[in-house]
Amino acid sequence: MKHQAWLTLAHAYVSVAEYIALKDRFGEIDAIVGQSEQRLREAGLADKKARAVSSPDVKGIEAAMRWLNEDAHNLVAYGTDEYPEMLTQLRGAPLMLSVNGDRNALHLPSLAIIGSRNPTRGGVRNAVEFSRHLAKSSYVIVSGLAQGIDTAAHHGALDVGRKTVAFLGHGIDRVYPARNYDLAHQIAATGALVTEYPLGAPPDKRHFPERNRLISGLSLGTLVIEAARRSGSLITARLAAEQGREVFALPGSIHNPLARGCHELIRQGAKLVETAADIGAELAPLTGHLRQNVMKSTTNKSPLPDDDNDYAELRKILSHDPATIDYLENQSRLTIDQLSSMLLILELHGEVESLSGGRYALIA
Repeated sequence: MKHQAWLTLAHAYVSVAEYIALKDRFGEIDAIVGQSEQRLREAGLADKKARAVSSPDVKGIEAAMRWLNEDAHNLVAYGTDEYPEMLTQLRGAPLMLSVNGDRNALHLPSLAIIGSRNPTRGGVRNAVEFSRHLAKSSYVIVSGLAQGIDTAAHHGALDVGRKTVAFLGHGIDRVYPARNYDLAHQIAATGALVTEYPLGAPPDKRHFPERNRLISGLSLGTLVIEAARRSGSLITARLAAEQGREVFALPGSIHNPLARGCHELIRQGAKLVETAADIGAELAPLTGHLRQNVMKSTTNKSPLPDDDNDYAELRKILSHDPATIDYLENQSRLTIDQLSSMLLILELHGEVESLSGGRYALIA
């Protein structure tokens, strides 16, 4: 991947539609960034963007290139195999993503959990419990790293050793809010921090509604837990519906102002849920296509480790009777994190199937 050329377009805020038009006219990306400002204007690029491509932000791009030299730092560009299929379906898909962590997490079946920045204790508890259950059922939990429900959702997935993805409304080199600094590093260690904004971009208020379309867009469904009638969570839920994704809402007391947004969503057609199993039942038929795509890419790149002692131990414990990951942990010397990765690889190679309730069984 030609990182410098992609960074030039990204720093100029070139859209996917503009990139496709430029590619049709000039050819590959190196040819695009080699054009003069005048020729880029003639191709339909706005003056400011044409100037930014022809005379790029050299210091900003050099800083981004240095960032890329660190472990687990990646760029994911539109039109490449690494770009998540779910985001290609969006109108206004980002041209490029900066990813700190496991970029493969962007290709797995995901569920967004969002809600109030100032939730009740019950709202926090529900977010953690729903996140734990759904993460153990092999869904990547997606949210926005904001305080409140977002934070609780990320913690729930991490509690059970599963992956969670946080979309940021600023550059990948920042953490906002600052109180979530440690949480951000935990997310990057097992899941991923993701942004469409260039390195150094501040947490501007207009960025957060923009990033919300990516939270809902990457996910098969969006669960709203506690939201006032006028809130960003309801905007994200509307985006999810417009994107053809499922929308779920957790009802609450009629006396709780933070339940009113969820009740409004339910009146508008969101699915009322009482348990995480309600969500799993709705999303299960939608996960097959994504898992097939992951299987194709993974089996082509990763040979099955037949002679690995850890895999040999796991195969002895697994049977055709469904078992939870907690049971497998108790019966082995493997950690939850190790088991999660190994079970996914065995599933992708057709040895194991993932069942409801976070259970696994050998395939006959």
